[in-house]
Amino acid sequence: MSNTQSPVPTMTAVSQSALGDADVLTLTSVPRPRPLPTEVLVRVEAAGVNPVDWKTRAGAGMAHVLGAPPFVLGWDVAGVVEEVGFGVTTLAPGDRVFGMPWFPRQAGAYAQFVTTPSRQLARIPANLTFEEAAAVPLAALTAWQALVDAAHVQAGQKVVVTAAAGGVGHFAVQLAHHLGAEVVAVASERHHDWLRAHGADEVVDYTQTRFEDEIDGADVVVELVGDADDTSARAVDVLRPGGILVAVPGGVSARVAERAQAAGVRATPFLVEPDGAALATIAGLLERGVVEVEVAAVYALDDVAEAHKAGETGRTRGKIVLRVDH
Repeated sequence: MSNTQSPVPTMTAVSQSALGDADVLTLTSVPRPRPLPTEVLVRVEAAGVNPVDWKTRAGAGMAHVLGAPPFVLGWDVAGVVEEVGFGVTTLAPGDRVFGMPWFPRQAGAYAQFVTTPSRQLARIPANLTFEEAAAVPLAALTAWQALVDAAHVQAGQKVVVTAAAGGVGHFAVQLAHHLGAEVVAVASERHHDWLRAHGADEVVDYTQTRFEDEIDGADVVVELVGDADDTSARAVDVLRPGGILVAVPGGVSARVAERAQAAGVRATPFLVEPDGAALATIAGLLERGVVEVEVAAVYALDDVAEAHKAGETGRTRGKIVLRVDH
């Protein structure tokens, strides 16, 4: 009898051996993962690109969670179930699925295959391509959880969304509108008509005016810029007493906390969590056309450095996506 073992299956992935700019990202061959009990193996067709990706690549973001390189970036995944582990009852091989598995631990979505707990996924709506589906999970779940779980938005409330044309922002505008809120979107003028068409009742051009001079009496601010230009601290000024600031990037600094306390408003830090059930709800809204996803551009996996560079300009509308070939 031969003692020769079968070779370990491999796959193509984007890895990095050091922290740095986009040029540290390289295609490499790595072992293909196997699903453990309650997990599925997904054949990745597309992967979303998020700000947390390029921040982590450079040493910020979730770099403290992933540890020292090498690691594989990416949390947004869309593809087809290839194999199911023992105990999986909700999915089967051949199902079209999407999700943001494992966040903030490594998911490795910039690869041909990923493994994930089955219940961190949802089925892709029939009317979405893989590229569109890959643009949804992290951004839409961030918007949903910020509005529903953190702020408990109610119909008739006034909700302000900064960076409203971005990946999270365009979902936050639409979801707040769906929840019955009066929505104020802060974005440059070139996006205003598009934002109005997607549920914004009022738009403010931050390039021409200080948004806090134009907005007041808000119940909720979904703040998506962070410390740049003191945006989170300035956002406190648009809230009514008792209102809530959900500070998504960077959390709540001591300066913002002090300013919020003085103004009689709440300021809460926020980090999105995997949530297959909420994603299934969002999928239903997408399938019915209540919410739409905007894909800014699609890049091949081997053009990942260019995708990161485009995202880092901060000028894209919606989401950047990687197409994964096999």
